[in-house]
Amino acid sequence: MKMRLVIFAICLLTLMCAASIALAQERDMVSPSVLANASSKMFHAKPHDLTNGQAHSRFGIHGIDSIPNFNDHFFADGVDFNGNPNRHWYTNTVGNPPQMGRTTLIGAPIQAVSVELDDANGNLRFVGGNPLISDATQFVAPVLESPVFSNFTYSSGADPTQFSDAIQRAQYFNKMKPDWHTLLAPLTPPALTMHIRQSTTCTGGFPFAGCNYVFALNGDGTCCFFILVNDNPPDFVFDTGFFGIIVTDISNSAITTKDISTFLYPNVYLFFGDITQCCVLGYHTYVFDPTTDPEQRWVLNYSSWISPELFGPTFVDVTALSHEIAETYNDPFVVSDNVHNLTPFWLAPNGNCGDVLETGDVIEGLPNATFPVNLNGFLYHPQNEGLQQWFKFQSPSSALGGAYSYPDTTVLPQLSAPQKLNCQP
Repeated sequence: MKMRLVIFAICLLTLMCAASIALAQERDMVSPSVLANASSKMFHAKPHDLTNGQAHSRFGIHGIDSIPNFNDHFFADGVDFNGNPNRHWYTNTVGNPPQMGRTTLIGAPIQAVSVELDDANGNLRFVGGNPLISDATQFVAPVLESPVFSNFTYSSGADPTQFSDAIQRAQYFNKMKPDWHTLLAPLTPPALTMHIRQSTTCTGGFPFAGCNYVFALNGDGTCCFFILVNDNPPDFVFDTGFFGIIVTDISNSAITTKDISTFLYPNVYLFFGDITQCCVLGYHTYVFDPTTDPEQRWVLNYSSWISPELFGPTFVDVTALSHEIAETYNDPFVVSDNVHNLTPFWLAPNGNCGDVLETGDVIEGLPNATFPVNLNGFLYHPQNEGLQQWFKFQSPSSALGGAYSYPDTTVLPQLSAPQKLNCQP
């Protein structure tokens, strides 16, 4: 699939497994050390056609029924995804324009999705007498108390606020009215369970090609330290199950077009074909119903809670979720029209190359990628984000303090050099 076809939904948090694997008593069971030596890369998904409240904002994308959003534009020399020179670019952002002031409050359901691992016949599996069911509900409370949904004091305002709002206020600091905010109102619908059936072609052994999932048990033998799920074509095992969960929530009115919805998984990560192509920890996207007028769009993200000892001491808890929510604020409809939030090609310090306004992709994997926040008795690790000014090649930056990243303004100290198509030399 060409990059432009898959660029619609971004997200981004992808890790390459590089560790060797010790076989266990189950052919699809791996050692917890399999994720010990991981490095990051970007991953792009695409929105789902849903065929099988608050209406669209007058300031933003026309003809849709979705969350409030507003448009803007900027000028910078660059080339588009076809290599054609371009200078005029367009953005689309969640909320209402900062010049208007006041607070935009958006519903934010946190849907816990537990995972049941089944055998090839669809029956629940047991290992050592324990069912292979990984519980997501245990992570809902710490997510609610995290900086993503709870208030903390940042330099972009005198009053405590949520993490993504603080970033937006830094980004629009010299344009916003003092009372301008874009906030999430969390809800907790009843948990759902996603069933994943093992493939009949899963014979085990590194790199576990042909398996729909592999897993590692907790130290006490219960499920699961982590689960890796295949999302390779043609079966798209994770995507198919995830879409079924989304449809259930829409049918039950657990999520609406007014919301930014989070589907919270318990240490469940994605691989593609075999586990050398692992792991995606989250992505943001939307599903839509093209038969409606205005077109209904449900903005959402898949994010996994990240337990310690998996991807390093600072890549934990809400790192993936904070990344996805912050990116949603700056690119809610994931460049699906090939216009809004397309940018000049940039080359980030972590080696990622892109041409979309995905604020977490340019920082993920860096040594100082996360911004520790001690809140509600817990040390959280939300991810720092690039600001729009960095993607606009704006010098000097119009953001708070002339910054290109936030809350840690030192992560992106300078702009990318101008880039050719796909960052070619």
